Amino acid sequence: MRRLIAQVGDVSLSPRGDAFATLARSIVGQQVSVASAQRVWERFAALPGAMAPRSLLKLKVDDMRAAGLSARKVDYLVDLALHFDSGRLHVQQWDGMDDAAIAAELVAIRGISRWTADMFLIFHLARPNVLPLDDATLIGGISQHYFSGDPVSRSDAREVAQAWQPWCSVASWYIWRSLAPLPVDC
Repeated sequence: MRRLIAQVGDVSLSPRGDAFATLARSIVGQQVSVASAQRVWERFAALPGAMAPRSLLKLKVDDMRAAGLSARKVDYLVDLALHFDSGRLHVQQWDGMDDAAIAAELVAIRGISRWTADMFLIFHLARPNVLPLDDATLIGGISQHYFSGDPVSRSDAREVAQAWQPWCSVASWYIWRSLAPLPVDC
């Protein structure tokens, strides 16, 4: 890790954005190219006037579909909005909740996977000690930097990450940056 930090430079993670919009954008971007996701997001985000749960719930399905969203993504976005609007998510308490409790709330929403929850914890909430074991790029980076490119199991990755405690998010970010030097804007 020392070599990677020297290679990538001194950086920091900081919380940003609105939780609802961040999660909505992650749903819109699932399983499509970055360019396609951006185009659909721009059309979709222009619909409600403000990207907020109640605004989304007032949208017509046909309008969301016309923006480029699949029927499944519309369902996921509606479920997300319902979770926020009903108070099933404890957004105001997230600062005091542990990562596992927040992730459990998030994965209860259709369309939000553990990977998405981990990325949200890292890039939106700036949680310092998240180890996103469902991230193929992280596993590939651990393979490259710690195992000379040999295949790596989740158990192997956990073992390597023990040395990163309590900064697994930061170490993961350095691994990602070592493989793709340009930062991803989440």
